[in-house]
Amino acid sequence: MYIYNITTNVDESIHDAWFKWMEETHILNVLAAGKFSKALMTQVLVREEMGGFTYSVQYTIESKEKLEKYLLEKEQELQNEGFKLFGDKHGSFSTVMKIVDEFKQ
Repeated sequence: MYIYNITTNVDESIHDAWFKWMEETHILNVLAAGKFSKALMTQVLVREEMGGFTYSVQYTIESKEKLEKYLLEKEQELQNEGFKLFGDKHGSFSTVMKIVDEFKQ
């Protein structure tokens, strides 16, 4: 299993509209692409020098091949929606992580 993590810093001026769009549209559209099994959205609680709010969305996917297919087929299209709506008032970077073990209590 893999996690495709997107960390985004959002300017305060667009925060509410961006957050609503993420919860009601964007994350659902990413899941609708049919590659990921779930998504988890978290708020990063470290203050950034640039200000604003920082969030991490972690999408779980079963194989690296499926992830590569998503990145090739859908990522740019879905990413462009955010830039059309919010321009440079937000910035993101991605990280791919492999789940090596899971612990539950």
